[in-house]
Amino acid sequence: MLDRTVPWRVYSASKANKKRMRAALESLLRARKLDVTLTTAAPWSDIPVDRLAPTGCADLDAALSGGLRRGHLSEITGAWSSGRSTIAAQMLGAATARGEAVAFIDACDTFDPPSADAHGVSLARLLWVRDAGDPARALKAFSLILQAGGFGLVVLDLADVPVAAIRRFPWTTWMRIARIIEGSDTAALVIGSERIARSPRGVTIALESSPAQWSGRGSRARLFRGVAPAPRVVSAR
Repeated sequence: MLDRTVPWRVYSASKANKKRMRAALESLLRARKLDVTLTTAAPWSDIPVDRLAPTGCADLDAALSGGLRRGHLSEITGAWSSGRSTIAAQMLGAATARGEAVAFIDACDTFDPPSADAHGVSLARLLWVRDAGDPARALKAFSLILQAGGFGLVVLDLADVPVAAIRRFPWTTWMRIARIIEGSDTAALVIGSERIARSPRGVTIALESSPAQWSGRGSRARLFRGVAPAPRVVSAR
C-alpha cells in the first residue's frame, strides 16, 4: 500500500534522474537505429545533399526535400495503373543520368526495356535480374546485390506478386535488408501493391489511381496519352 502521508516527491524521480534516463533511452534507440521518432532526430531538411538520390520528378523531389535517402529502404505502393512503373523508371533514369549503376530485380518478368529507355534509363548502366514469379528468389537477389554494393539505386519489383506470398516473409526480413544498406551510398526501393517494407528513415510513396489522359475530340477515336501519377509521401515523422 502507498503511504499517502508521505509527500509524492519521495516516489517521483528527480529531474536529474529523468534527464539521465531519457538520455540513456535515446542513446539506446539511436544504437538500434530506432531514433526516427525522437524530437532530437535530424529533420529531412538537415540531410546533406550527397545523402539524397533525386528521383527525376520535380514535384516528388520537393515532397522528399531533395530525393530518396541513401542508405535506407523506401517503397512505392499503389494499385495497377497507378503509375508505379513510371515513377520507378524516372528514378532509374535520373540515377543513370548521374552516372550511377542501377539494378532492377524483376520478380514477375514484367520489366519493359524500351519503356525504360524512353524514360531516360541508360540500359548500359542497368543490371536487370529476371525471375518467373518466385518472390523468395527475387528477395535473395535483392539482398545479394545490396551486399555487393556499388549501385546508386536498387529496385525490387514485387507489384505483381500475390500479397499473401509477400506476407509470408518473416517480419525480420525488411529489418535485415535495412541493416545491409545502412550507411551505404545506395538507395533501396521496393515496389508493391500495399505497404510492406520501409526502414526507419525511409519513405512510402503512395500512388493513387489517376484518370486516363486522352487527346482529340472524336466521339469514337481518341489518342491515349497515359496516366499522371499522383504521389503522396508518407514518412515516419
